[in-house]
Amino acid sequence: MLDDLTLREVFHFRVSLLSAISIITIAIVTLIVLLSVLIVYTPLRNILPGYSASLRQQLIDESARVDSLQADLTMQRQYLDVIKLLTAGDIQTDSVQSLDSLQRVERAQILEQQRNDYTESFKAQYEQKEHERLMLFDNASNKSVLQLYRPVRGVITESANPAERKYGVSVRTTKNENVLSIMRGQIVLIERAEDNTFSIVLQHTPYLSIYRRVTKPMKTQGMLVEGGEVIGVMDGETELELELWDAGVFVNPEEVIAW
Repeated sequence: MLDDLTLREVFHFRVSLLSAISIITIAIVTLIVLLSVLIVYTPLRNILPGYSASLRQQLIDESARVDSLQADLTMQRQYLDVIKLLTAGDIQTDSVQSLDSLQRVERAQILEQQRNDYTESFKAQYEQKEHERLMLFDNASNKSVLQLYRPVRGVITESANPAERKYGVSVRTTKNENVLSIMRGQIVLIERAEDNTFSIVLQHTPYLSIYRRVTKPMKTQGMLVEGGEVIGVMDGETELELELWDAGVFVNPEEVIAW
C-alpha cells in the first residue's frame, strides 16, 4: 500500500492460496464457536425447535412443584393454627371415637374371628390326616397294630383284585430304587423268573410277604433281615408287585401299609 502524497510504501502483505484458505478457515471456526456459545448460554436457544418443548416441560414441572409446596404450606399453617388453639384452651379434645375408628375396630374383630375359624378348621384337617397316616391298619378282626415299612418309594399303578386272581399291588418306581423289608423276617425263597427278574419271599410274624419283579436281590436265601432293610434294587423299568398273606389269607397291602 502506497502513500498518495509521497508515493512511499506504507505496508505490504503477500497473498497466497494457503494463507487465504487459513484465514477463511479461522473465520468460519470462530463464527461457529461464537454461534454455539450464543445458543448454549443465552436465551436464543429457546427459539430453536428442540429447546422450546424442554422449556415447556420444565415450566410444567416447576408449576406442579410450586402447587405441591403451597398445599404443604397450607396444611402446615392449618396444623399450627390448631396447635395454637389447643394450647390456648379454645378447643376441647373429643374423647369419642370417630366412625372410621369404630369401623376399623369392627373390621379387625371380624378378621380375627375368621382367622380363628380358619385356624381351627386347618388344625382339625391336619389332625385327621396325621391320624390316618399313623394308623397303619384297622381290620375287622381287631388284631394288634403292627408297624410295617413301605417296601419301595413310588406310585401305585394297579391295586390288588382277588376277584380277578390278582393278589398284589403294582408300584412304579424310579431307577436304582431300593426295595425294603416291610418288617423283621427271614428270606425263605429267592427265585428267578423268565423275564430275568426275581421273586423274594419273606416269612414274618404273622405275615408272609412276596416281592415280585425285583431287578436285583441284595440278600441271599436264609438271611434274617430287619424292618426297613434293603433286600433288592429296581431298575425303574419294571414295576414291583407286593403280595401279603396272613396264615394263607389274602391281606390287601394298601390297607396295612402307609404309602
